[in-house]
Amino acid sequence: MTGTLTTPGTVLAQVTADRDALFAEGLEADQLGKLADATVARMKDAGVIRMLQPVRYGGMEATPRQFAETVMGIAAVNPSAGWVAGIVGVHPWQLAMADTSVQDDVWGSDADTWMASPYMPNGAAIPVEGGYRMSGRWSFSSGTDHCTWAFLGAMAHEADGSMSLPPRMLHVIIPRTDYEIVEDSWDVVGLRGTGSKDLIVEDAFIPTERVMEYDHLIDGTQIAKAGLEQTVYRMPWSCMFPLGISSATIGICEGFLDTAREYLEDRIGAQGTAIKDDPYVLYQLGDAEAKVYQARQALIANAEEIWEIVDRGDEVGFDRRAQGRRTQVDVAWTAVRAIDNVYDRCGGTALRMDKPMQRFWRDAHAGLHHAIHVPSTVYHASALSGLGVDPEGPLRAMI
Repeated sequence: MTGTLTTPGTVLAQVTADRDALFAEGLEADQLGKLADATVARMKDAGVIRMLQPVRYGGMEATPRQFAETVMGIAAVNPSAGWVAGIVGVHPWQLAMADTSVQDDVWGSDADTWMASPYMPNGAAIPVEGGYRMSGRWSFSSGTDHCTWAFLGAMAHEADGSMSLPPRMLHVIIPRTDYEIVEDSWDVVGLRGTGSKDLIVEDAFIPTERVMEYDHLIDGTQIAKAGLEQTVYRMPWSCMFPLGISSATIGICEGFLDTAREYLEDRIGAQGTAIKDDPYVLYQLGDAEAKVYQARQALIANAEEIWEIVDRGDEVGFDRRAQGRRTQVDVAWTAVRAIDNVYDRCGGTALRMDKPMQRFWRDAHAGLHHAIHVPSTVYHASALSGLGVDPEGPLRAMI
């Protein structure tokens, strides 16, 4: 364990104490293709990734609101750091549901250990004595250069290599020594500084205790098995995991508005009119500010409403989870589309790479490309649930 942690309510203030430095490190990350070492040190000193970590391992067991607001605040200054905070930051929440021996393996010698992902089931897990042998390749492992463990998705197979039926999706916990980071695999237009590189695993042994059944995460079986009583750990996976990603996307939009206001403050438009005297640009700026603020409030309110259901001991049914996922998707799209209407009115100079707006704009759009922000099946499932129909198959994915 390192140092004395701040409380959940002061993490953001500590990590953003030197906003100019954190902002500059965001530009450095964009050029490096991964978070700057100084940013990682700053985040560790503040305990950003330990907000949802169990107290027994030196974590804070923060509320979803505290976590979301911290992610938003970091993303508004340094988008890639906010994104990593949102994704890597939720992994301790899930690890709390693992066997205590596994938690000891990850956090026993260093409570500041970071875990990467992704959960896409790109691995093939074949049963052997004591566990599985797994191989595969995964894309989009955000913050992976600074992580020494990972959660990876896999599909269970039979001993002969055929797919298990019915299909079973697994989340496996694997140390850095068992996977390779593909260095040249993250050359993208947005969120460049997240270093979301590919991972390769070749025939690694995964002990049984390091495997979680995805369905058991969704239906709460894993939580019950772990004997967790804290409200934060009984929250639905489909609320907590997407929360960090949607929070980061909204925070990036807030950061865009900060840079836009600074840019527009003294700008003279093409017709020689100061922007402060241009009602058309001012309308779009005010409208965008309102929409991004509403998106922030809706995301937080959704998490708090689900918290209240869980805290009083009631079940969060599929229909409420689908409604929550609909909200998460909607707020992200609402915020990003709102800043589009401002960027379109900032003129050609705003396209220059030495202007910070373009970085926030690119990163916000990249946030919409994450699988949790795809509206189609989420909206479909939510609408069906509202009509009294229980969705099946792919419509239940990530809900």
